[in-house]
Amino acid sequence: MIMMKPITSIAAKFGIPRKNLELFGYFKAKISLDILKKPGSRKGKYIVVTGITPTHLGEGKTVTTIGLSMALNKLGKRAVACIRQPSIGPFFGVKGGGVGGGKSLVLPEEDINLHLTGDIHAVSQAHNLCASFIDNHLYRGNALNIDVERIYWRRVVDVNDRALRRVVISRGGADQGVERETGFDITAASELMAILALSESIPDLRRRISKIIVALTKDGKPVTCEDLKVAGSMALLLRDAIKPNLVQTSEGTPCIIHTGPFANITHGNSSVIADRVGLKLADFVITESGFGADCGLEKFVDIKCRQSGLKPDAVVLVASIRALKIHSGLFKMTVGKPLDKEIERENLKAVELGSSNLKKQIENSIIYGVPCVVAINRFKTDTDKEIALVKKIALKAGALFCVESEVFAEGSKGGIDLGKAVIEAAKTKSSFKFLYSPASSITEKMERIAKAIYGAKAVSYEPLAQANVEIYEKLGLGGLPICVAKTHLSLSHDPALKGEPKDFVLPVREIRPSVGAGFLYALCGKILTMPSLPSHPVGECIDVDAKGRTKLCTLKRASKII
Repeated sequence: MIMMKPITSIAAKFGIPRKNLELFGYFKAKISLDILKKPGSRKGKYIVVTGITPTHLGEGKTVTTIGLSMALNKLGKRAVACIRQPSIGPFFGVKGGGVGGGKSLVLPEEDINLHLTGDIHAVSQAHNLCASFIDNHLYRGNALNIDVERIYWRRVVDVNDRALRRVVISRGGADQGVERETGFDITAASELMAILALSESIPDLRRRISKIIVALTKDGKPVTCEDLKVAGSMALLLRDAIKPNLVQTSEGTPCIIHTGPFANITHGNSSVIADRVGLKLADFVITESGFGADCGLEKFVDIKCRQSGLKPDAVVLVASIRALKIHSGLFKMTVGKPLDKEIERENLKAVELGSSNLKKQIENSIIYGVPCVVAINRFKTDTDKEIALVKKIALKAGALFCVESEVFAEGSKGGIDLGKAVIEAAKTKSSFKFLYSPASSITEKMERIAKAIYGAKAVSYEPLAQANVEIYEKLGLGGLPICVAKTHLSLSHDPALKGEPKDFVLPVREIRPSVGAGFLYALCGKILTMPSLPSHPVGECIDVDAKGRTKLCTLKRASKII
């Protein structure tokens, strides 16, 4: 049984006065942005956690983020974890929750996995308000001369629903509005979610929303939220969602959860505000970037750090023996089916072959000029020989340290060696740098990411993508960073290509503007912005008892106030 403490107690120990808290019951609270005006600062070390290319099961990146923050606290450092809010879609689909696991998790996990304080719903409402303004504008005469065939702004919902990917709206005659084809994305893919994560204040949020390009006119000019006169209302709906959420880890240390952009679709990092609050109050901020270093970390640096001015002191790259064996190509993993038992047996050949992915992701981490610490998330089936082999390979590939992590099984105790390695890594001199210059063209940036990070030999553009490039360069948007949407299950665009794929061409099918978020959004391969449900979703085993308590096979821990 895990005993939770009142969130006011967690906040007090972290240096957050009661006046800067907005309570949501006993165990969760929003942090007022006024905390950033508090005199003094600890100027904490900024650590980003990323990983190798994951499997469908995940490799323990969130567990490591949480466990590392707890270990640092145990080592006498004031540390806080900053993670994204889980989407309801994957929770009821395949992935399940996003709160860690074992002895390294954040609480109250049920609340976090569902609504928390309502931020995701606020994003959905603000996004769909804009969509309704667009269609109302078309119905009322289209004074802005919007080209119905070039409306970028779709609708969103926070569930996985393939039936909504392409829809026709306003059916039933002229009284219903202008009939047109559109679709839905999952809320985590909304530009508003990305904006919320990158905004520094309410005025900055309002400014970014005003710049969102929702469509083009028939003569090719951008139409913005400000043009539609909806930007102010959208900002109003998000005025509370911009405040980060404070919860606690399983060992009673602080965790800030805020925003949830997907890393395979959008920029995949928690909010700048959450990190700034942490850096003001803690010695170490452990912030998590989504999926592998080719996804979340690249966007962390080239989008989040570029816009915020924050610079990481070290990278923690999470790997698992299980995933390395799958990257060898000797085994297959099928969603919904049990793991091949052979993967659990010692196989040094498979580990060595699959470590090609580890080596590439280490390269992708140190390309930014900061030290890399590899954390091997150890499973009970891993052998000492396999661990020793990965350590040898990681150090040879350029990692400053490579240590085992057993935070899932042991909590902070299992992360002491990792914590010590991170402390030492953060002391080393770094030469932080971005991957590309803003002055580069759209295609030059795209090629730099594809070749340097993914290992592609070239980039190809479908006709729509090529037309997009020409439009955005003409509109003066060529200086924006590129946010690549691609599969997270491979360094390439093809989830079937494991290890370190080579000699592939990265296909770009479309590029969308996310001007409010400050980037252009390139869709590669078959990536979808609305996920689907499997044949047997996790939601099938969720129920509620007579007292309103959740009955869920994966949530077996009880929590009580002390």
